[in-house]
Amino acid sequence: MSRRKFLKQSSIASLGLLMHPMYSSAFSFTNTKDVIVGHNSHRYKVDMSWGDLDPLKTPVKDCHEMVQDSKGRIVLLTNHIKNNVIVYDKSGKFIESWGTEYPGGHGLTLSKENGEDFLFITDYERHQVIKTTIDGKVIFEIDFPADSGFYKSKNEFKPTETTVLENGDFYVADGYGNQFITHYNHKGELLNIFGGKGYTDGQFLNAHGICYDNRDKNNPSLLISAREMNVLKRFSLEGEYLSSIPVPGALICRPVIHKNDIYFAVLKSKNATNDDSGFLLIMNDKNEVVSCPGATTPSYNNNSLDELYQTVRLFKHPHDVCIDDDENMYVAQWNSGQTYPIKLIRV
Repeated sequence: MSRRKFLKQSSIASLGLLMHPMYSSAFSFTNTKDVIVGHNSHRYKVDMSWGDLDPLKTPVKDCHEMVQDSKGRIVLLTNHIKNNVIVYDKSGKFIESWGTEYPGGHGLTLSKENGEDFLFITDYERHQVIKTTIDGKVIFEIDFPADSGFYKSKNEFKPTETTVLENGDFYVADGYGNQFITHYNHKGELLNIFGGKGYTDGQFLNAHGICYDNRDKNNPSLLISAREMNVLKRFSLEGEYLSSIPVPGALICRPVIHKNDIYFAVLKSKNATNDDSGFLLIMNDKNEVVSCPGATTPSYNNNSLDELYQTVRLFKHPHDVCIDDDENMYVAQWNSGQTYPIKLIRV
């Protein structure tokens, strides 16, 4: 289904401006042309028709994640097995597609090795992590860590995300399974495992996303989203818990670092009455939320972030963001009526 047709059939068509979730709709736009969202220095013009394709030829199901490769192309992962990976140029023009074997394709991470691009795909239905070339040739597959003692069967391993270090080591977040973080070397050999399901500082409820944070070259770390907790957690590379950053009201997906900032898709607002209550969130290098496109203006009281919630019904279950070299943002959405990604143009 094209996004334009979908918008006409849904409440998003009016881009209703909402009050706090306990209140009713207060305002609506007549169309999406020239709509600006975001706050402070991170504001964006909405392009709802970016990347629309013929769904009979190049269909999508859930658009889970996106990355930009070394050629500047935008690479999308969907769990539609006719074409799991769709490659666009930045204008939204179709370049190519590949992949028919990833029914649970969820996490997509770009790795650059000796000048060559590789992809790490997590598939929660296959219970595997798959490393491929940029055009889909399989390099290796990682199954559940059977010898770790933390898993009884592959069905307990439902990986959602990976992140890769400069030396080729990579980490896997088991966000839909037993909630452990597994650390592998570049060959795919298990080095460490930590985390697990629970409420302590070092545990997770829905360890949905993970990224390597090397903005401080002297103190690199891991950022891991505990989505159901509305918390971003920081760990050492050895798996030691360091700190937490609360984001009240926001069910954050994976953290995406671009320059000094961290970007998130927020699947939904915690206390919203409507399920399609997602938005985006941008955090600076001081861990301060500075912009929430589609949501309330971020504010702090006594150094504590006020609860965040959707204010514009623009997004429907946003699941990931990709920031290109022009500072524009692309938004992939889960369970959105099989719509293609949205582009936000930085203004």
